[in-house]
Amino acid sequence: MAIRLFRIFTAISLALVLGVSADAQDRHIPDPGALDIPNFRADLDAVCGSGSKLSEGCGAIRARKIADSTLFPWRAIGRVNFASIEVRQHCTGTLIGETLVLTAAHCLYSLPRRNWIPASSIRFAAGYSKGTALSVSTVERYVLDPAHNPASRDFLGDPTNDWALLVLSDPVGAELGFLDTEPEFDRINPILAGYAGLRPHVLSLAEDCGPASLDRSGKILWAKCSAMHGDSGAPLIVLGNGTPKVIGVFSAILTDGHRTISAAVPVSNFSKELNSLFEK
Repeated sequence: MAIRLFRIFTAISLALVLGVSADAQDRHIPDPGALDIPNFRADLDAVCGSGSKLSEGCGAIRARKIADSTLFPWRAIGRVNFASIEVRQHCTGTLIGETLVLTAAHCLYSLPRRNWIPASSIRFAAGYSKGTALSVSTVERYVLDPAHNPASRDFLGDPTNDWALLVLSDPVGAELGFLDTEPEFDRINPILAGYAGLRPHVLSLAEDCGPASLDRSGKILWAKCSAMHGDSGAPLIVLGNGTPKVIGVFSAILTDGHRTISAAVPVSNFSKELNSLFEK
């Protein structure tokens, strides 16, 4: 059975989202990119899909443990929010510096508008829980993989470059703390911490990811986390030696209708850009 890639776009009206094949000529519509998988569908939630064959995955989402967002490291995680007249959507983001938040690039692209969302329209709500955040900041700018061009109306749907670094207006991480990143690891069991669409107002933990491993190229981090829309941009965290570290950022899920494998971007994919921001 053919394996399909489902991009986990967040809170976008399904009527406005179209599935396309990898050889689509319209560059305004996301393209599976380097994975070269023929069935790209942005209108399904890969594990907990409304009306999809995979709706039984909702049980796995509900079973996720609720984190206490007032405690570290969970308070360093929050919602990346965007709202306009047409669209309200959220993703998950993680403080990895005093003014730096890690999330997924596709969270910053509006499919209904077919355009990149301006940084000024994005808010990061750190330690968000049930309508209240410990701290909220506007976003001054964001840094993307060089494959993306935020001045264009195009988006390349490739998990290898599906990362983004938000530069906040306020040093939220100085108050709440932030997580270190870890570019090197060997088949360790991470936890995914995100604001899943089924429970968007609480941070919940997917502890069923199993051992994480890189693909042959070293550009994609594979795991088996129970996830859905809203989890996009969520960190994969390892808690070894009592020091939590981020090893990747959640992007999408591969599925054949029976099995699911989550795809994340390893920290090594954006280490150069991260180091450059820390040097400034």
